[in-house]
Amino acid sequence: MPIIAGFIVPHPPMIVPDVGKGSESKVQTTIASYKAVAKEIAGLRPDTVIVSSPHSVIYGDYFHISPGKGAKGGFARFGAANVTFDEVYDTEFVRDLSGICRICGFPAGTLGERDPSLDHGTMVPLYFIRQVYSSFRLVRIGLSGLPLTEHYKFGQYIRKAADCTDKRIVYIASGDLSHKLQSYGPYGFAPEGPEYDKRVMDVCSRGAFDELLEFDESFCEKAAECGHRSFVMMAGVFDGISVTPKFYSHEDVTGVGYGICSYYPNGADSDRKLLDVYLKRQTEKAEARKNSCDEYVKLAWKTIESYIRDGEVLGCPEGLPPEMYSEKAGAFVSIHKSGALRGCIGTIAPTKKCIAEEIISNAISASTRDTRFEPITADELPLLEINVDILGKPEKISTADELDVKRYGVIVSCGIRRGLLLPDIDGVDTVEEQISIAMRKGGISPEDRYTLERFEVVRHF
Repeated sequence: MPIIAGFIVPHPPMIVPDVGKGSESKVQTTIASYKAVAKEIAGLRPDTVIVSSPHSVIYGDYFHISPGKGAKGGFARFGAANVTFDEVYDTEFVRDLSGICRICGFPAGTLGERDPSLDHGTMVPLYFIRQVYSSFRLVRIGLSGLPLTEHYKFGQYIRKAADCTDKRIVYIASGDLSHKLQSYGPYGFAPEGPEYDKRVMDVCSRGAFDELLEFDESFCEKAAECGHRSFVMMAGVFDGISVTPKFYSHEDVTGVGYGICSYYPNGADSDRKLLDVYLKRQTEKAEARKNSCDEYVKLAWKTIESYIRDGEVLGCPEGLPPEMYSEKAGAFVSIHKSGALRGCIGTIAPTKKCIAEEIISNAISASTRDTRFEPITADELPLLEINVDILGKPEKISTADELDVKRYGVIVSCGIRRGLLLPDIDGVDTVEEQISIAMRKGGISPEDRYTLERFEVVRHF
């Protein structure tokens, strides 16, 4: 196998002595592990080193592969102008990988270079490697805002490109862990921080890469991690391959988690096609949820399946609860896939003759007309999770003190501009956040004179 090893490493600039100026002494365990990894890489004598970095060029819906013959960089902005890099890219590998992605219709390539300079997520690993080995060319890859499953798939494409060459390749997944581990740290403390570090290091130390896909997006955001997608991409590189994992160290003394692990391939293993394992597990969970949901959600399901699979708008079916025919209300249909939002459209007030028709209309819009996302495709249906919120009548309020982020949704209005946010949304923990998001959705600035309304919902699962 051309990819002869993979490594998970952190990238705090302060562990470079000219940057740390003595403060690096706090993380000597991490530095010792880094030096051990660099020595191993030197012993492997790779022709190419691939680095995936959270601080390279990032797009919401596209994976950027750094183009050109090479790039320069340095730690001048970290107070160490004397530490510089002048790297040569493996242009053949970049060409092959970009071509494979283009042929397969996968959103990755060399378009959209904004800043060709090397980022610190790439330079920190290079600093340690360059101390002991220099006979390699670099491939630098950014992450994206796409779901974890797409990062895993991109890893599979990287492996496909690697399999077309006779080069010896090492993959480095650069990424820090949680940034919220200590109250004295630069980002403060959140309970999700230590939980994330404990969980991710357990998974990585066992090489249980399918479990990396199980991390909820909201949980990762609250933990303020930066490397998870990088780790998942590396996992995809080893899809269908038995690996020997090794845990080196984990430290959290600066308030940011630094973890180091290595993976050496042992040959093909059909039981390690872990994206398939994960998707099968998710499909089974989604099917169980679908079978246990109430009539409101079942109607949304039937509508979406009919429209996406057959192109037909579902008529109002018989046998629904009586109030779905007799009552009117605004309704929101929310769709998630693998824990990430995939579409959400709704109406503040009723626009149809009854609740059932409101759900049918908004289910179609949420699945195909939410401008933040591409329309849902038939192959995604088994992985979806659907909720339906029926809105109560909005009531005007005088101040934000009358809101409760868990109980009430909010409507912010300024003239004809209106922004709405539902209650009890994961990741929205304060009234201030709730109002701010609703204002942004309505194009309303804090300087505008706006009014507030609150409403309750009945959430159907």
